[in-house]
Order: sequence, then structure tokens, then C-alpha cells
Amino acid sequence: MAESSSSTPSIMEKSDVEKEEILDRMLTRLALTDDPKLEPLLVKLLPYTISALSSQSPIVRKKVMEILSHVNKRVKHHLEIGLPLSELWKTYIEANAAPMVKNFCIMYIEMAFERLCSEEKANMASELVVNVSKMPPQHQDIILRIVLKVIGECHSNRISEEVAAKYKLMNVAHDVPLFLEFCLHTILCQPSTQGVGSPAGISIAQLDRISGKRPFDSEELLLRKLGILNVAEVLELAPELLYPLYIAACSNSQEPVIKRGEALLKRSSAAVNLENPELMKRLFLLFNGTAGVENIPLESRVNPGNSALRARLMPIFCRSIKAANTFPSTLQCIFGCIYGNATTSRLKQLGMEFTVWVFKHAITDQLKLMGPIILTGILRSLDGFSNAESDAIARDVKNFAFQAIGMLAQRMPQLFRDKIDIAVRLFDALKVEDQSLRLTIQEATNSLAIAYKGAPTTVIKDLEILLLRNSQVEQSEVRFCAMRWATSIFDLEHCPSRFICMLGAADSKLDIREMALEGLFPTRDERQTIKKASNLNPMFRDMLDYICKQEPKLLTSTKMRDEKLIFPSKVYVAMISFLLKTLETDIEQKGASEYKSSVEIMCLLLEHAMAFEGSVELHATSSKALISIGSYMPEMIASRYSSQISWLKQLLDHVDPDTRESAARLLGIACSSPSTSATSALISELVSSISGTKKLRFEGFHGALCAIGYVMAECMSVASTISKDLLQSTIKCLVDVVLSETATLASIAMQALGHIGLRGPLPSIVHECGSGEVLTVLREKLEKLLLSEDIKAIQKILLSLGHLCAKEISFSSINISLDLIFSLCRSKVEDILFAAGEALSFLWGGSPVSADVILKSNYTSLSLTSKFLTGDVSLSLSRYASSESTEANDDCRVKVRDVIVRKLFDVLLYSSRKEERCAGTVWLLSLTMYCGYHPKIQQMLPEIQEAFSHLLGEQNDLTQELASQGMSIVYELGDESTKKDLVSALVTTLTGSGKRKRAIKLMEDSEVFQEGAIGESLSGGKLSTYKELCGLANEMGQPDLIYKFMDLANYQASLNSKRGAAFGFSKIAKQAGDALQPHLRLLIPRLVRYQYDPDKNVQDAMAHIWKSLVVDSKKTIDEHLDLIFDDLLTQCGSRLWRSREASCLALADIIQGRKFDQVSKHLRRIWTAAFRAMDDIKETVRKSDASQAMDIVLPFLLSEGISSKVSSVQKASIEIVMKLSKGAGVAIRPHLPDLVSCMLESLSSLEDQRLNYVELHAANVGIQTEKLENLRIAVAKDSKMWETLDLCLKVVDTQSLDLLVPRLAQLIRSGVGLNTRVGVASFISLLVQKVGVDIKPYTSPLLKLLFPTVKEEKSSAAKRAFANACAVILKYAPSSQVQKVIEDTAALHTGDRNTQVSCAILLKSYSHLAGDVVSGFQATILPVTFVARFEDDKDVGGLFEELWDETTSSERATLQLYLTEIAALLDEGITSSSWASKKKSAKAITKLSEVLGESLSSHHYALLKSLLKEVPGRFWEGKDTILHSIAAICTSCHKAISIGGDPATSPNAILSAISSACTKKSKIYREAAFSSLQQVIKAFGNPDFFGIIFPSLFGVCTQAIVTKSLQIPSMNDSVKEGENKEEDVSAPLDKVLDCITCGINVAHPPDILDQGKNLLHVFLIALSPGLPWIVKMSALSSIKELCVRLGQIANSSQDTSLHAVANSLIQEQFFSVAPKVVECINTVKIAQVHVAASESLLEIIKLYKGVPESAQSQDVGFLDELIHLCEVEKNEQAKSLLRKCIAIIESFNQDNMQTV
Repeated sequence: MAESSSSTPSIMEKSDVEKEEILDRMLTRLALTDDPKLEPLLVKLLPYTISALSSQSPIVRKKVMEILSHVNKRVKHHLEIGLPLSELWKTYIEANAAPMVKNFCIMYIEMAFERLCSEEKANMASELVVNVSKMPPQHQDIILRIVLKVIGECHSNRISEEVAAKYKLMNVAHDVPLFLEFCLHTILCQPSTQGVGSPAGISIAQLDRISGKRPFDSEELLLRKLGILNVAEVLELAPELLYPLYIAACSNSQEPVIKRGEALLKRSSAAVNLENPELMKRLFLLFNGTAGVENIPLESRVNPGNSALRARLMPIFCRSIKAANTFPSTLQCIFGCIYGNATTSRLKQLGMEFTVWVFKHAITDQLKLMGPIILTGILRSLDGFSNAESDAIARDVKNFAFQAIGMLAQRMPQLFRDKIDIAVRLFDALKVEDQSLRLTIQEATNSLAIAYKGAPTTVIKDLEILLLRNSQVEQSEVRFCAMRWATSIFDLEHCPSRFICMLGAADSKLDIREMALEGLFPTRDERQTIKKASNLNPMFRDMLDYICKQEPKLLTSTKMRDEKLIFPSKVYVAMISFLLKTLETDIEQKGASEYKSSVEIMCLLLEHAMAFEGSVELHATSSKALISIGSYMPEMIASRYSSQISWLKQLLDHVDPDTRESAARLLGIACSSPSTSATSALISELVSSISGTKKLRFEGFHGALCAIGYVMAECMSVASTISKDLLQSTIKCLVDVVLSETATLASIAMQALGHIGLRGPLPSIVHECGSGEVLTVLREKLEKLLLSEDIKAIQKILLSLGHLCAKEISFSSINISLDLIFSLCRSKVEDILFAAGEALSFLWGGSPVSADVILKSNYTSLSLTSKFLTGDVSLSLSRYASSESTEANDDCRVKVRDVIVRKLFDVLLYSSRKEERCAGTVWLLSLTMYCGYHPKIQQMLPEIQEAFSHLLGEQNDLTQELASQGMSIVYELGDESTKKDLVSALVTTLTGSGKRKRAIKLMEDSEVFQEGAIGESLSGGKLSTYKELCGLANEMGQPDLIYKFMDLANYQASLNSKRGAAFGFSKIAKQAGDALQPHLRLLIPRLVRYQYDPDKNVQDAMAHIWKSLVVDSKKTIDEHLDLIFDDLLTQCGSRLWRSREASCLALADIIQGRKFDQVSKHLRRIWTAAFRAMDDIKETVRKSDASQAMDIVLPFLLSEGISSKVSSVQKASIEIVMKLSKGAGVAIRPHLPDLVSCMLESLSSLEDQRLNYVELHAANVGIQTEKLENLRIAVAKDSKMWETLDLCLKVVDTQSLDLLVPRLAQLIRSGVGLNTRVGVASFISLLVQKVGVDIKPYTSPLLKLLFPTVKEEKSSAAKRAFANACAVILKYAPSSQVQKVIEDTAALHTGDRNTQVSCAILLKSYSHLAGDVVSGFQATILPVTFVARFEDDKDVGGLFEELWDETTSSERATLQLYLTEIAALLDEGITSSSWASKKKSAKAITKLSEVLGESLSSHHYALLKSLLKEVPGRFWEGKDTILHSIAAICTSCHKAISIGGDPATSPNAILSAISSACTKKSKIYREAAFSSLQQVIKAFGNPDFFGIIFPSLFGVCTQAIVTKSLQIPSMNDSVKEGENKEEDVSAPLDKVLDCITCGINVAHPPDILDQGKNLLHVFLIALSPGLPWIVKMSALSSIKELCVRLGQIANSSQDTSLHAVANSLIQEQFFSVAPKVVECINTVKIAQVHVAASESLLEIIKLYKGVPESAQSQDVGFLDELIHLCEVEKNEQAKSLLRKCIAIIESFNQDNMQTV
């Protein structure tokens, strides 16, 4: 080496003559050197000679060429002669080496590599590739080819660390890209493309570069690719550099490369940056190639990648935002997928998916360039599909295409705005596409709607037509989209869209109806948004005109109520409600006079709606609409319907009470126009209808009573309209109804009296009970009615009392009304109390509504319209301002008011009974609200305020809330002084400084506590009243205990007062403004504390005040921080636990995030309070500090304590963590992810390591691994870690899942250790059971992790745990994902053993834990379960067998139900390339045939055809099951097969196939063939079969005996020895004989006689002594069958020509076969054989006896032997048969003797 290295400079210094001499000597020496010594010489000679080429002398160069030529000739065919590679490489890399020198060095370096051993090649190749970027391009190619060849030869399996280190020396910036590019091109090269152009993904020039223009061998190319992947892995480069290499490997055509590539890709995928521009450029080059780039030579054009590579790349592009913005590569990629020459259905699907991704993530500038082009392509693609295409891929392509259109519409709405062609296309697609696509199309259509917002007028007109047409089609999806467009594109004043909404109100789909109604009647929030943009509604006149334009029939006047409805009832309802709303709005703005003509049309529409076929709701809505119009235009309505009295009278007996009420009101309005006589006649008619002898239906009775009230009231409004007699008789009639009818009708009659009373006082009447005022007559009856249970009747009676007394001047009558009303003061029914309050407001005077409002509008009652608890008080008061300025009798009213005031303030409001206090509150509030501006009420405001303040502490929620409402009303009604006093009183109540001003005397039955509030008495009774509390104190011997009870009751009342005050305060605070500022220093600290009160009601009330008072919460707290701290720290030591707990919670919240200087002055007191709270007697107080402790301590324990290497620290940390978790409760929720993750990992990390040792050596000591695993899991679940996990589960909520589920997913992927993995799975199962449907958003990622984990898991315990988790989650997964998971699970049954076990365990878990979900997928599960039962592996088969038994109740019924799916799966298994699948499927077919029998006939053809195709060809283990399954199908479906028309599955074809199988050499296969042949013959019963198969069967028997005679040396050998030696030959002989037996059974008689001698020959062979007894048994059965058939022939009278032949055969059988049978009895010592032989012998003898005597010419020679055998026979059955044989023989011997 040293010499060679120094030779180069020396030769450069020598002259050309000297060089020539040296070279000449070298040539001479070379010539004289023998081959064995040539290698050492070349080490020095070759480098020197090549270096001499640097000389310019022709003579020197010539000499060099002579030497090199000589060397070439010597070494060319002697590969064992090595070349000096190292010296040549050093010569090559010399800095001053001439180009010619380098060229020859490279040539000999290439030769030298071929002669090295593998180790030297590996070491040297890694050196060559370093700095390869500095070589000339041609040399780079040669070096890289050498290196890759070595990589393939040496590193296809593994690469050593030493060699890997050398490869890492490559320059990352220059050498590595060059090397990886060469590797990538090599991997892209495919064996099949050699010599036929360039492969996909590379150019012709690149192919020539990597191959050196020499075709690759397939195996060589495979090794190179595997070596490349191994080298790439050890280079440890950035994943972005290697990613294209791995992708290309995964798309290779060679399976080992694919597997290796997928493994490497899986490892690097997580770390690769898909937003790397250079990476995306390389990937797009792989996908698109350079075919579209101009000015590139043909040989340099890179072809696009193949379909597999493209399919790999597309999902990557769909995860990269950079890919979406790489123009124009993105565009080429999409169009290549959709329209490329080599595209596939899968690529089209992926291309559309990528299109959706691009539209979603492309920047706007890029999208403007690509969007229109891609949209054109998408539409062209959709045009290329037919609606009939229903395969999954085509559906997915369409799915993504429509998604893309929807996404583009969102991003570029302007692209669609000028035309509606896309909208038309989408609406049409919704009608014709498959149901599975409609949801996607619907979403795309809805997304497109925004594009037309503000479109040109012409487009809008087209849209109106499109939407109107599609709003009424059959498909609900189309109607939904039309409705969505109508409500989202157009504003509310747009008439066509509102008309569409009206039509949609009657849709059959709930969501469409709701959307339509929302379009007509927006919710409050949406209405406020709409108000800002436009008018609320269209003009009434415009809307009505549009409706009439669409349906002109509305303008035609027909006989009312007889015509057909133009629209459905619900459409009418929505239309009328909307028109009425627009009319009211327009009238409020412009007045009613402008709309008279339009209202006439509206009335016509309403009259149309009253048709008989209309719904009850429609009639009620229409009639109320007429009343509403009448309230605005009474004269017009009166004049219109005064002539239609008869029509209105028809409506009085309508089935709907509201319609009857409205019709009665309309009658009253209409009676203001007719003459007095007509009105009187109407009243008389109505009165006579209810007082006559003919009994009316309830509806008619009700309508007539209502009409009497409204008509009479209208008549009384006009002076001298009717006579007094008519008035008297009418009132008397109504009084009679009250006295005589039920509560319901009586209440209606009272209502009518009340309506009359609104117009004036009622006259006295003469009645059977006496004469007098109306109420005097009715008092007794009304008292009874008010005690009834009919709440609605009571309400009407109470309101009627108010109406009756509104104009009453008699105090006695009013006093009766007051007594009746006050009698209800203990009622607990809120509606009754409110009605009574309204009646009192009428009795008080100054009622807020007039008689016209009550009688001529849709007025119901003040209590319903005012909305005590939710309404705006000021609005109510302004709307119902008093309309009466004068009163009939002031003195009478003063008395009435005094009575009411005394009753309220002296009796009810301060009563000892809570019911009376509640009634008083309702009535006082009613008076304050309805009559608040009355002077008397104004005068009493202070007393009212005091009463309401007192009632704030009530336990009854209604009383408390009404009192707070009353405070608000008082504040609004009062003057400045009153307002100031009220605010002060409320502040003192809230701050706790106020005192109750008036005590309540307790009676025995006074309720102090609510029932159950303080438990039960000693005897189990209730504790609530004053008497019960005193009794308990006496029983306990502590009379002073009653004072503690009272103290507790007072405290409860103070809490209630605060809460009630809060409700009132929150309303007053909005109005009080600056008046509250002086009180804020007192209020703010207490409000902060009250917001943390344990009572949720108090919290809500105080939070309500806080929002009313405080604008900026943070600023307010900062300003009052010291005051808040002082109050909270003081209350931390309160004697009231509520105050302590609220203060601790508030402190823990407020102190967070504060700076030290803000809390420093309070720090000592805070610590003192915290320590005191941690030792508080009340548990909730202790826990209030838990969350603060958890935030500090728990993270430290998890990160430092449990992970410590010191065992004592670990144990202590876990103990503390468990205690913290147990005591903290919900405070651990923010730490759940860290805590759960730590505990699960600790299950393994803190496990006793000795258990690991035991498991490793379990097999050696006889311990089952599974049992040991279960033991370890049981120990882990009994640990403190698992106990802590249980605590975590108890506090998990929906919000916790967002952080917890990702941590669990991480543990699924990376968790180590059996306990941890089982723990993760078990925890997930328990978590899902705990949170239920809240897990739905996380089911998809969890299932994607759990399912492959089950497959890959090796531990059976862990596998079951993960399978259970998978099943539990499956219950909440969407149906599409459930289907995919179940299909993927079912597909596992064809994999390896571990995969099959996974399949069984998963399916079993689904069945147990998600049975209701998977019940719809039994067609997928049950076929797989059935087939997998027949796996060769008993453990696997057992799992599926157990699953089958659990899932099915009746095997036959299940198989019949799912026969189609099972047959398809079996057909697929039979035709698969896996022998195991064929065998399993064949066994399953056999079972299927046995269970179903002829029921399998519908599918026998496909199965039989597949099975027959498998019979020919080579033998494989288990092929015998194919034959058994064919036989089973023939047995069960022989009828269907026989009548089938296909020759391939005819009986003869089956017989031929089975017969050919009988000639195979395999013993098992031959046995199966003969057994199957027997079943086939038996099944079809074809007489021709015997003639077809017997010759071959006879040959088999003959061959068997020949083989036997050659192999058996002596006939005297023992039976056992003979059996052992002849097993292979004799084993199928019994099957052959069984086939012959079946053949005889079905054969034609002539065929039997023709083959008679051969049959006898077979029997003689089979009965030879050397064959096993089982063969003899088969032979004996065959003999019996032959005897039966011969007997039939001999006795047949049809063909006498056969008798002679038959007799001859019988005789021959008797003399040849019978002795052999006797010999068999003698030689075989088996009882079963003796019985069978005796039976056969008896049949032979019987048959012989029947032969004509002329033929019986010989004596029986075996009679003596037969007698001897009979004597020695031990088997009684055989002995009996032998005796019969002897008797028959002796009998016909005697006959012969007599004949002689």
C-alpha cells in the first residue's frame, strides 16, 4: 500500500523513456507470472500502470494499453483473482489525477467489486458514496450503481452499526439528496417494465441511469429495494427527506418491499412535516410527473406515478394545507385523478376528496385561479355518472363532488351569483340521487344559498320560481332545502318567500314545519337582528295580493262552508296568523281607514277557511281573526255580517269552544246594525233554544249561552233597544241555567250574566225561590259551585262576579260577591287566586279595561295577559290604563274598598296560615297592578310596601316571588319619598340589619317548617307545625328545644327574605340608578358572599342583583377588595355554617390571580381562616378549600412524588393523592387528565417486579400464562391506584372529557405493561358507562385507536379488555361508523391466528355489551361466526362456537334467515387461494347441508360449482373436506341437482369428479372419495350409476388383492401383524365395498346379472383371511344386498327371461361364497362379524332354497362345519341364525334324497 501510494508522484517525475522501460519490465513480469501469483503483482502493477496514463506520450499510453489488455485477458474469466480496490480508489481520489486516469480507475473499481467478499464490499461501498456529489455525473452514476448493488447483496436483511456509521458520513446538503434520489428511482423501477419504456414515476433517462441500460433481475431488484430501505432507516435523516422513499416502497409491486415500506412509514408519519414546501414539490412530482411541462426532451420526461402510488399520495395531500396551495400542481393532481388516462374509481374518489380539502384550505388568491376550473371539472365528472351507478366508490365520488360544490359556494359565493344553473342541478340531484347521497347534497345546497344573497333581480325571479316549484315536491330533502333558501336568502318583507313558508307550515316533516313557522314568526333574538336590516314584515296589502295572485279562487264567492279548501288547514292557519300580524303592524303605523278594501278580501279568505273540511284549529284561528279585525274596524264587520246572521248561528254549535265563543262575539258585533225587532227576535230564538223542551247538545247549549250574553250586552249599550220584559226573561233564563245545569254550563251562563252586567246593573227578577237581586237568588248555588273541582268553571264564575258588579249600585249584591270571593282564601290553586284577584279589581273600581274591550275583542282575562311573574310591569300598566273616570255610586264603592282592605290587611296578609297569606299576596298584587293609579291605592302605598316586605320571607315560592314583584310595582307607582324608603328597606333586608315589623301569632296548625325539612319525629311522623314541634320537645324532655326550633325558623325566614328581596331588588335596581350608590359599600361585600351561598336559589337571586347593579364585575371587586376581604374573613368564623361555607368558597375564588400587595395585609387572617375551615365540623365547609389545595399539591405529587425512585416516597405520594382525591370531590376535575394518566401508568410501574419474573418462567413451572395474567390484573385492581381511578370516575363530567380522552388515547398508543394496558381499557369502559351519550363526540378517534389495538395485542387478557372498551363505545357511535367497525371486524376471520382470535373476542364483546346496536348487523356477523366455527385451530374454533351458541336460539332458523349471506361467504372461501379457507368453508357447507336439507336448494348451484372446480388439481392437506361437502350437498339437494340444466353440476358430472378422486394416491383423500361416492350413489339412486362405477371399483378390489399377495409372505401370520402391514391397501377396501353395496341397491337387474360373477369374485376377495374384519363386515353387507336384489329378480313375473341367469348366479353364490362366509365365522373371533356372517349365510341359503329343484344338483359340503360352529358359538343371536341355516340345509337335503 505504501509503495503504491508513493508510486504516483515518482512516475510523474520520470521521463517518458524511463516510464516506457518500467512499463516494459512490468509487462514482461506480468507475462511470466502464473495465475495463482497474479493477484499480489496486480496490487502494485495496476495502480502504477493506470497512473502512467497521465503521460502525454503515445508510446507510454500504448504500452499501458498493452498491459491493461493483458490484465483483462488474464482476469476476465478468473473471478477468484482479486484487484487492488483500495489502491485504485486512492488513485481515483487524488487531487491531481488526470481525467483518463479517473476513467480507467472507475472501470477497474467496478471490476474489483465483483471479486470482493460480502464484508469487504459492505465496508468499501459505504466509503465510495461519501462525497459522491463532487464526482463527474457519469462517475456518480457508476458509483451509485455499485453502491446500490452492494446494498442489495449485503444489506437486504440488516445492516451493521459499523457500516451504518460510514453511511452517516455523507454530506447532508449534497451527497444525501443525490443518494436518496438514486434510491427513489430504483424503488420506483418495476420488474415488469424492463425493456418496455420507463416505469411510472421516472423517465427513460433515469431508468438508464439506475440500470446502466442493463435489465434488472426481479430477485435482484427486490434485494436492492429492501437494502435501500434498511440503509435509509439507519441514516437517521429528517423524515421529510425519507418520506417519498417510504411512500414509493408502500406502492411497490413486490410484497416484501410493501411490508417493509409500511413499517417504516408508520414510524415516521407522526414526525413528518406535511407543510414543508420541498416535500410537497417532490410528492407532486411523483404524482404528476413532468408530462405537462413544455420544452423537456422525451427521454427526460417523468411519467406520472402508478395508480397504487397515487392512491397512497392522495390521503397525504388531504392532510397538507401546503398541498392545497401548490398551484398549478394541485390543479394537475385533481384533474389527473378525475380525468387521467390511468385513473381508477378509487382515484376519482380521492381526487374529489382532495378537491374538498383544496376548497376548504386554499388561500383566496389561489382559489380564485383554481375554483372556476375545478368547478367545471366537477360538473363534467357528475355528468359522466348515471343515476344507476350504485357501487360504493361511485357514491363516494359523487359525495365528495357535492361536498366540494358546497365548500366552494361558502368560499366563493360570487362564482354562482349570476346564474341559477348550479342551484337547479343540486335541487334536481336531491330528487334523483341515491338516498345515501342526499344528506351531502342537502348540505351543499344549503351552503349554496348564501351565494344568492343580494343577487340580481332577474336571478331572484328565477329563484322564486325554482323554490316555489321545489317546495311542494315529494322528496323531503328537496322541500327542506327550498324552505331553507326561502328563509335565509330573502328578508321578511319578501312576499314570495313568505308564501313558501306558509305552504311549508303544513309539511309532513317536523323540521320543515318548524323552519317555515320560524320564517313567518321569528324568535325574539332573530327578530331583533332582522329589525336592524329591514322592516319586520311585508305590507299587508302586498302579501294578500300575492296570495290571491297565486290562488285566484280565493276571490270567488261561493256558498260559504260548502266549498273545498284551497290550501291545507295548517297552511291557512299560518297564512291567517301572518296576515293578521302584518295588518296589525300596518294599522298601528298608518291607521285602519287605508286598508278597508284589503280587509274585505281578508274576510273573504277567512270565510273560505271556515269550510266544513277545515280543521278545528283553522276554524278557531279564522274566527278569532275576524274578531281581531272587528276590534279595529267594528262598523265594517258589523255591516258585513249583519246580513249573515244565519251563517254565524251555524257556528254556535261548532265542536270547538273557541270557535263558538268567537261566533257569539261576532253575533254581538253584528247586532249593532240590525233593527230592534230583528235583534229581539234573535234573542228570543236563542232563549227559546235553551229553555225549550228539545234538549240541545252541549256545544249548541254553550254557543247559545255565549251568544245571549254578547247580543244582550250589545243591545243594552244602546238605549231603549229592547224591552224590559225581554231583558227580564233573558236574565231569568240564564239564572235557571245556573241553578239547574252542571258546573260547566252554569259557569257559562254566569259569564253571560257578567257580560250583560258590564253594560249596566241587572234588574231584580221573580223566581221560584223568591224575588230579588240576581246574586241573592244564586248565592247558595254559587257557593256550591265554588267548592267544586272544576277549576275552569270556578275561574269563569269569579270573573263573572267581577263583571256583574262593575256597574252594580247595590252594596248587598257586591257584598255577596265579596263573600263568595273571600271564601276561596284557602285555595291552593294559583289560577283560581288570580281570577279572584281580577274580580276584586273590578269590584274595587277603576278597572283597567272597558266593556268594549272585553266584549268586542279576543280578550280573555287580565291575569293571563298581565303575566305576573314574567311580564314587564310598566308595559302592563300602560296597556291597561284605567278607562273609566266616573263611577256609578261613590259611597258604595268606598264601602267595598274598606271591606277589601280590612280583609287583606287584618286577616289574610298576616294570617297564621300560609295559604291565606298566599291568597292575600295574590289579591293585593292584583289590586296594586290593575288599580295602581287609583287614589286609594296611592294613599296606601306605604302599607302595601310594608306588607310586601313582610311577605318576602315566606317559604312559599309563589308568595315570595309575588311579594318581590309587588315591591317592584310599588316602587314604580310611588313618589320619590316612597322610592327612597323602599330602597333603604331592601338594603337593610339584604344586609341582615332589618327586623320584621309585625309578628305572626302561631296556632296549633301553623306550619313552621316545610314538611320533611328537619326530618321526622321519633315515631316516624311528620315535623312541620307548631304543635308537632312542641310535642317533640316534650318527648325529648327538653322544653327549651322549642326556642331553638323557632331560632332556626327565623334564620330560614331571614334567608328567604334575602332571596325575595333580591328578586324585587333586581327589578328596582334598573330604575333606582344613583339612589343606590350610597348603599354599595354595604351591599357589594354581602352580594359577593351570597353568590356562593349553598342554597342555589339564593345564589341565583344574588347573581341577578349583581348583574343589575354592577357593569364591570372585575373593576367593582378591585375597588371594594378590602371591604370584601373583611366581610368574608369575619364570616369565616360565623356561627352559621352557610356563611362559613360561602365565605370559604368566595375567598378561594377571589384570591386567585391577586398580587401580593393586594392580599398582604389580609394574609395572616386568610391562613387562620383556612386552617379553621379545614377542621370545620361541617363537611361542605372543609371541602370548600379542597380545590385550592388540589391546584398546588396534586401536580407536585404526580410529577415528583409518584415518579420518585424511592419506594417510600412513592407509597406516601400515592396515599396522599388518594386521600386528596377522596376528600376533594369535584375539585379534582381540572387535574383529571394528569391524575388518571399517572395512576394508569403506575399500575405497571409500581407493580412488584417479582411478578414479571414469575411470568417469564411460568411455562417452566407449569403455570398457565393466562391465569397468571388474570392474577396480576386482579392484584392491580385491588390497589390504591385503582381505588383512586374509581374516585376519578365519580367526578368526571362532560367538560372533563375534552382533556381526558386525548390522554387516554395517548396511553392506548404508548402504554407499557399488562396492568396499564388492561387498566386503560377498563377505565375507558367504565368512563363510557358513566358519561353515556356525552362520549359521542369522541367515539370516532377512540374506535380508530382501539380496533387496531385489539388486533395487535398479544395478551389475551388485554385483548379482551380492549375489545370490551371497543364494544362499550360502539353503543354511542354513529351508525355509519358502527357499520364500518363491524365490517372490519368480520373481515378479520380470514387472517392469522391472532387476528382470528381478535375477531371472535370483538364479536363476542359486541354481542354482550352492544347487543342493541349490532342487532341490525347480524347479516354481517352471523355468517362469519358460522364459518369460523370450523377452523382447524380448536381454540379459535371453540371461541366462535361459543359465540354461535350464545347468539342463536335455533340453528336451523338462523341459517335459513341468513342463508344468502352465508352462501356468498362460503363461495368466497372455497374459491380463495388459502387452503385453510377452502377447508373451513367445505366443513361449513357440510354442516349447512346437514342442518337445512332441501332448504339449501336455492343456493346449491353456486356452492356445488365452486366445490367441483376444486376437485381436480394437486392434493393439499384437508382437500378431503371438499369431497365430503359435495356428498353432503348431493344428499340434501339431490332433487334440485337432478332437475338442474347445467351439465357442469349434473349428477353424472358429480359422479365423474368423485370417481376421479378415488384414483388419487393419498390414503385420507381416497377414503373420503369412496365415502363420498357412496353418499352420491345413495342420494341420486340412479340405476345407471352401477354400470358406470362398478368396473373401476372392481379394478380397485382386484388391485388390492394383488398388492396383498405380493406383500404378505404367509397366510398364517397373525391378524394384528397383517393389519399393520396392509393398512395402506386395505383401509379403503371397506369403503369400496360400501360403494358396491349402494350400487347394487340402485342398479338395473340386467346390470347386476351381467356383473354377477365379478361381484362374487369381489366377495371372495373381501372374505380372504388376510384382510381386516371391518372389510369383511362391508363384504357381508354387500352380500345381503345382492341376495335381496336376486330374490326380487327371481320372484319377478315381468321378465322371466332373467330367471335362469339369476338361478345360476344364486347357485354359484351358494357353492362359492357360502363356504367363504362359513370360513369367516371360523377364523374371525369377533361377535359382530359372527352375527353379520350368520345373517348373510341365512340369506344365501334361503335364496338357494327357492331355486328350482332341477338346479339343486350338488350336496352341501360345509354342513358339518356349520353344525360344529353352531355348537361352539357363544353369541346367542349368531347361534340362532346358524340353527336356522342348518335347518334349511337339512330340509332341502332330505328333499333331494327323497327325489332320488
